Amino acid sequence: MDHSCLSGSFAFIVLLVTSLRISCRADTTSFNDNYHVTWGHDHALLLNQDREIQLTLDQKSGAGFESKMRYGSGLFHIRMKIPDKNSTGVLTSFYLASRSSHHDEIDLEFLGNNGPPYKLHTNLYINGQGGREQQILLWFDPTKDFHSYKILWNEHQIVFFVDNVPIRVYRNNIRKKVSFPSQPMHIFASIWHAEGWASDGRKTDWHQAPFHAHYQDFHVDGCVLQDHNIRECHSPKFWWNAEKYRKLNPDQEREYRNVRKMHLVYDYCSSKSSSHYPECHK
Repeated sequence: MDHSCLSGSFAFIVLLVTSLRISCRADTTSFNDNYHVTWGHDHALLLNQDREIQLTLDQKSGAGFESKMRYGSGLFHIRMKIPDKNSTGVLTSFYLASRSSHHDEIDLEFLGNNGPPYKLHTNLYINGQGGREQQILLWFDPTKDFHSYKILWNEHQIVFFVDNVPIRVYRNNIRKKVSFPSQPMHIFASIWHAEGWASDGRKTDWHQAPFHAHYQDFHVDGCVLQDHNIRECHSPKFWWNAEKYRKLNPDQEREYRNVRKMHLVYDYCSSKSSSHYPECHK
């Protein structure tokens, strides 16, 4: 008997079982385990045994939800399908934000459109100052199926991922007087009417309403904070703080460069206001 074949088969079985465990974890996490609806309760509908939520926008209201806990670091992920049809002026979001007057915020915002391509808008607010905006054109139609969106946040970097492809990196260069988020944050998601800046001045066609956004995968990998001591969330005991997550690996670097070359359509560091941001000046 060929023992190498047995070894290969065993390895495949282990990989398959591991994959099933991961899938099971994601599939069986109820929305209510980690989140609750905060506004537009009559525009939020739990589906698939509470493993999916539909948020709806019409002329009366939108809807939103947030995490029950607040976090100081982690890999925050969701699977989303944004509204189809002509969704001009509709904004669908997944983001982190603190509750303070000079707040920190890390945004993923999907700008509605009358068909592909769709823009994904990212932004950071640090100590109340925003304007760190970038936009990419997604290379797929996010209205047709669920896709994975992630935010890695540790003391070394913030990385935005789309289907595990890094699309934006914000490094912690506080030693060079570059600001970096330092406040505990909740996780938020919402659908709302953002006609104007989010639609290039185009009007929303309310005949297309109601608009539906869908969210799945409610497991959270994050350091829960009971007080304001965010330093405890920098501990190496959390896997997302390990050395391998302090910078992109070579494959991720190649993917990231390709995204910036092929899909980036706006970068605040190329705007007239870039002088206000030290990170824009190497």
